[in-house]
Formats: sequence, structure tokens, C-alpha cells
Amino acid sequence: MGYDVIWLNPIFVSPFRDAGYDVADFYTVAPRYGTNDDFARLAAEAHKRGLKIVMDLVAGHTALECEWFRQSALPTANAYTNRYIWSHSVWDTDGNNLISGYSDRNGCYMKNFFYCQPALNYGFKTITRPWQLPMDHPDCLATRDELLNVMLHWSKLGADGFRVDLASSLVKNDPTGEGIIELWNDVIGRYKKEYPNNVLLSEWCNPKRAIAAGFDIDLLISSGLKAYTTLFRYEEGASVNDEFNFGDSYFRRAGKGDTAEFLRDYLEHYHATKNDGYITIPTGTHDIPRLALWRDTEELRPAIVFCMTMPGVPLVYYGDEIGMRYIEGLTSKEGGFNRTGSRTPMQWDDTKNHGFSCSDAPYLPTDPAADAPTVEAQRKDPDSLLNLTKALIALRKAHPALQADGDFEVLHEGYPFVYKRTEGDETVIVALNPSDTVRTVELPTASDVLLSRGAAIDGNTATLGAVSYLIYKA
Repeated sequence: MGYDVIWLNPIFVSPFRDAGYDVADFYTVAPRYGTNDDFARLAAEAHKRGLKIVMDLVAGHTALECEWFRQSALPTANAYTNRYIWSHSVWDTDGNNLISGYSDRNGCYMKNFFYCQPALNYGFKTITRPWQLPMDHPDCLATRDELLNVMLHWSKLGADGFRVDLASSLVKNDPTGEGIIELWNDVIGRYKKEYPNNVLLSEWCNPKRAIAAGFDIDLLISSGLKAYTTLFRYEEGASVNDEFNFGDSYFRRAGKGDTAEFLRDYLEHYHATKNDGYITIPTGTHDIPRLALWRDTEELRPAIVFCMTMPGVPLVYYGDEIGMRYIEGLTSKEGGFNRTGSRTPMQWDDTKNHGFSCSDAPYLPTDPAADAPTVEAQRKDPDSLLNLTKALIALRKAHPALQADGDFEVLHEGYPFVYKRTEGDETVIVALNPSDTVRTVELPTASDVLLSRGAAIDGNTATLGAVSYLIYKA
């Protein structure tokens, strides 16, 4: 589509109880995907084409099958005894936060997410139990060194950086985040000495902390802050964990949402980090329902325009550029549960399994609807969502004001949502009306309309029709 970077979900050896986020061997590609040599070739071929490869790094836990954990679970002391967090007694479950009875070791292990993801031991910021180790314990520092070794290993094979899963989860009993910021500053500092131009993207969802910790980019999604959820996933049943079900999403035809809650979170973190790092507001990820859930193609357009014209680094989850749907009612696949419907195969054309596979039993089914979106059909349609996304990427690359560092100022909240992007002597105005109601707003005079749909500007008056957008140079 004209993008520069590909982020791959985990490709390491795994029992795949959580889609590869349960790693059994951090140094080896899973046979289902190929070999380490295949990865090195992928990176080399990507580089020839001006593309970068970012790997998904699961830093906080492993699979039960990981050899480190097998050794740690033994009843006799060894080099891996403290690689994971264990209580001192099988009866000490710490209020059911620990998993008991797994092995002959007289203790319970702490899980990081699912039961099959034992937490690696980077130490505790605050010690409250006798079995909790401080961050500077030699065994905790050894875990930290192992993490760095993994990063260096794949970078030598051609990785251009990492997206770190649950980046804030490594240090325990750390409510202020001081411990985890200290840890990442150390690891990233040492990593950047070897690979200063590689990128580190965190799943922290708290940009102020993530960028203070040394990350280049933080994902602003539906965990921790409400900002992303208020825009796209605010209704009951619209998010995976229903953590924030308090109202109506902004990007809906009904026009019942608001930008105030989003801006309260976003502006605080934007202004605190704009000189040091970037925020990404993705179209979606593998952990949340697809953007197309409860939205038709027209409703997707202003949402895509928003994601592609905000400051920071845009990210498109595969399939969102053609409006792939969240497939409801699927049986959980490899720990997907209600995330499974967002993980169905890419839909390339109208052949078997939409061109993803010739198998009679593919990984997951594709969209069974007769009008299932495909790349082939949308390439041929100049008015398609795919071609809009490509146009937005080209527009962003052509106009410095729309790029990562361009300044950001809100001109109008609510409906329409209007903001100004500025870089040097270039100013670009973006006006979005996701609602079904026509809106008018007084704005700076246009010198050149760059992209619009259902909207126009006459002098200082912009009129935005139902579900419309307007991008112009002021």
C-alpha cells in the first residue's frame, strides 16, 4: 500500500495456546512458519524493497514448554530456579494469583496472562512477601540480560526493531511505574548502542511512561486509557474485555459520541511526549474487534482518515484497509476466544478461501458473505476503501504537516472534529463528520483541497455532509 514497515505477530516456537504469545523457544522460528534462515531471507528481501521488519517480542512470560521453565519447575535448585516468580510453598497461592500444583517444586508460579504463560522474574519494585526478589537481585538481572540477548539475536538476522507485548508488565508491585521505566531504560539503552536506528514500539497504552522508558512509539489502544475506546469501541459488546462500556463511540452514524474524553487523555500524553517519541492510534489490532464491527464502508472512511492524519505513526491492521469484517460466532482458535473473529485470513480474491489457502481446512474461515471485501475487487474500484487508504498514505508522504512530527491543534471538538496540522510554512486542516447530520463550521480559508468526500469549503464556511471528511491546505 506504500507503507514502509511490516509488524509480524510472534513467529517463535510455541505450543500456540495463545497464538504464539506463549513462547517456548525465543531463538528459533516455529516450523509452521519456516526456519531462522527463512526469516533472514525475508528481512533481506524486504530491505531490498525499502521495507523494514518489526518483530513481536513477548518480554514478560514464556510457555510452560520453555526449557527455562522446565528447569525452574524442578524441585532442586539450578540456574533457572529464579527465572520465574515462585512462592515458597505450594499452599501459598497469594490470594489465587499464583498457579499451584503444577510440578514437584514446592511452590506456585505466577502467571502473566493465561495459566500457560508463567511470568518471567524481573523483580519487584516493592517487596511484600519473602519470596519476592528485588529488581537488582542477580537472578532478576540475568533475566533482563536474556531479554537483551533475544533482541540482539534477531537484530543480527535482520530485524529492524520490536513491538513489545505487555511492555509494562515485567516489574511487579510497581504502581508508579518507576521500576519498569528503570528496567527498559537499561535494556533499550544497551540495545540502542548496537542498533541505534532500530525502532521499539510498546504495547503500554500509556505514552508518557512508555516514552520515558525509552520506547520510540507507544500504542494507544483499549487498555488503561479510555481514549481509543471512546472513539471506536465504547458500546456494550464492542470491546473484547468490556473494560470501558460507558457510552457511544464517536465514529458512528448516530452522532451520539464525543471527542472530549479522547482529547483529555490524548492531549495530556501528546504534549508530554511530542519532543521525545510518538503515539500510534491504530485502525485495530489482533486483540480487539475489527473496525468494521457495526460500521458500513461509508462509516469506515472518516475513521481511516482520522488514523492516517493524526500526529505520530499510523498503523493499519491487515484487512482494515479493505474493511474486513469481524466474523462473529467462531469457536476459539489457539486462545483467541472472542478475539478470534479479528484474526481470520486476509481476503485477496474470490477464489477458494479468498485466495489465502487452497486447503479444505484453513487456519480460520474467511468471510462467508457474498459481498465479502477483497483486495482484487477493491483494486479495480477507484472509490474503494483500499484506494482511499493508499491515497492517504501518499498524501501523508507528500505533505510534511501530515507526517509524524507535524504540530497538532484542535480547532473544533465534537461534530465535526476539526484539527490543524502544521510543519514549517505548511498548514493542513482536517475536518471529520462521522455523523448522519450535516454540519457547518467556520474555518481558515482554503488554498487547495487535498481530499474530500461529501464536504466543501466556501470562504471561511465549511459544510460537511453526512459521514464526510475534508482535508485542505490553509
